[in-house]
Parts: sequence; C-alpha cells; structure tokens
Amino acid sequence: MVNMLGAVIILLASTLAGFYKARQYALRPRQLRELIAALQRLMTEINYGLTPLPDAMGKMGAQTKEPVRTLFLHAARQMEPPHGHTALESLQSGIEEAWGRSAMKADEREVMLQLSFSLGTSDRQDQTKHISLAIQQLMHEESRAQADQMKYERMCRSLGMLVGALIVILIF
Repeated sequence: MVNMLGAVIILLASTLAGFYKARQYALRPRQLRELIAALQRLMTEINYGLTPLPDAMGKMGAQTKEPVRTLFLHAARQMEPPHGHTALESLQSGIEEAWGRSAMKADEREVMLQLSFSLGTSDRQDQTKHISLAIQQLMHEESRAQADQMKYERMCRSLGMLVGALIVILIF
C-alpha cells in the first residue's frame, strides 16, 4: 500500500512538473504580446499624448496584465517623488522586480534593458525610435517563442508523465 502511494506521488509530481514547463512555453508568447502592446501604447502616449514618462508608464501598468503590469507600475513609482530615480534606474528596477515572475527569457530582458538606457535621456522622436526598435526585436522573439511553444509544449507534458512512469518502474 505504501509502495503504491509512493508510486502515485512520484507519477503525480513528475506530471505536474511537465505541465508547469509546458505552461511556461504557452505563457511566453502571450506575455511578449502584452509587452509589445504596452510599448506601442507607451510610444503613442509619448508622441501624441505628450504625457510625461512616469505618468505614461503608470497608465501602461494600469492597462496591462501581470507581469508586465508590475514592470511598468514599479518603474512609474520609482520615478515619482520621493524616490525620484531616473528612467534608467526605474525601468531596470521594474525589470528586476517583474522578470522573476514571468515566462520571458534573457533575450527579452536584454531588449528591455537596452531600452532603459535610452528612455528619458533624449527627445520624443529619439525615444520613439528606440521603442520602435525594441518592439521589432520583441516581435522577433515572439515568433521564436511561438515556434518553441509549437515544438516543446506538448512534448513537456508527455515527457513529465513518462519520466515519472520510468522512475516508478525503476524503483519498483
């Protein structure tokens, strides 16, 4: 009876691990689309709304879902008094705060860190160019993420269960 319970626990744990990894592959393209949409709205706010950067980031945070929400809201809070950090420091702090809870990878993080170096340091047109470049790079990463999802999502689910079954067979 105890052996059977152990086998079920091992099988359940490995299956859940496989489903968790598969979920990460499914979430990554969705979160990238959310980030791209937020950056497009940020560009519009900067260009046409003439909204100051902290207010624009706050608006983007209010309009998006997690983890992109945390990134923008944290950055907006860091730019406002009493903190008064620069856009560079604020956005990097927001990236650090939000990235651990996201399914996005280091490539997307690097794109956002590169963007943080140009936000708030130049005129509106230059910031728009840098945001556009970041959007293009993120769109490329999104297409790669979708390809990875198609390849690996189903495999991870199956592999989790099969590894659990293999462990159970080897132990018992």
